[in-house]
Amino acid sequence: MFGTKPIIRRRIHPTLGLLLGFYFSLPLLPSAALASDIDHAIDQLRAEVSEHSARVFALEQRLLHPADSRLSVFLTLGSPDALGLDSVELFVNGKPVVSHLYSEREQEALEEGGVQQLFVGNLPNGSHSLKAVVTARSGNDRFLRRESSYRFQKRPGSLRLQMTLEAKAPDFEPRVSFLEWK
Repeated sequence: MFGTKPIIRRRIHPTLGLLLGFYFSLPLLPSAALASDIDHAIDQLRAEVSEHSARVFALEQRLLHPADSRLSVFLTLGSPDALGLDSVELFVNGKPVVSHLYSEREQEALEEGGVQQLFVGNLPNGSHSLKAVVTARSGNDRFLRRESSYRFQKRPGSLRLQMTLEAKAPDFEPRVSFLEWK
């Protein structure tokens, strides 16, 4: 209908096809080796950055928080099932130093026996006060806000304080206690 022109099929000689295939795949071979070298260099660089970051953190801790004047405050839950911790505010000598809202994941970690570092700072030797304001939901689903104060004597060297939150049945009133770690 449209004509009767015969279809001419042309074949590429097998040797020529092999040579053309090899020619066009040459740029791909070095790129695979180059990608492997780049991956190796990236891994080495990541390791160096990680080591450098650890050294910088250690130096920062020594310079910003020297051991002679360091105060660290840690939080634990004494009765994990009795309190749903919402927030903690911490004041040292009347100045706010920490205000932390707890996510579900953080609450679960504390309930499983975790210890949270609330505060690290510097204090001169002498008498100081620590005030904690805790907002929590008690076991009987009441929201509570409690303040607790603790007076302590800072001596040369680092001081570590453990702040424990407890609420015992039947009244589920939260109680905050402090303990100096040796």
